[in-house]
Amino acid sequence: MEKGVTMRNDSNISWRAILAAAGALPLLMSTAGWGHAETLPLVSVTKDPSCGCCDGWIAHIEDAGFPVRVVESTDMDSFKQRLGVPAELASCHTAEVDGYVIEGHVPAAAIRRLLAERPDVTGAGRSRHACRLARHGFPGRRSRAV
Repeated sequence: MEKGVTMRNDSNISWRAILAAAGALPLLMSTAGWGHAETLPLVSVTKDPSCGCCDGWIAHIEDAGFPVRVVESTDMDSFKQRLGVPAELASCHTAEVDGYVIEGHVPAAAIRRLLAERPDVTGAGRSRHACRLARHGFPGRRSRAV
């Protein structure tokens, strides 16, 4: 190498650039899934057409990201009997989601938990828990998960 000639190495990465990249890594990793929408199962809600409180619960479920299909029926009693909903747990609407029957104003968070944990439930064992959660923020009749 000749005297007086300085060689530049443009491929050096400064510590500042390394620290900036390391700081941005968690942000980049947390947004990696943004392009993939969470796929939630369809919630089919059967309700009495004369009940007004169901619409607020349906909006809550939709706001939580669940796709919803609404079916209005004037014969809710036979519908609930066909699904095996005990009369003492009956409410103004019944939802079906991924093999579960949800009775009343059960919060979306409780439904997400139900779907994540997938317990083998039928009736009273879990119903008081769902009822207790449902009293927060939803008007109308007491709710129960079946």
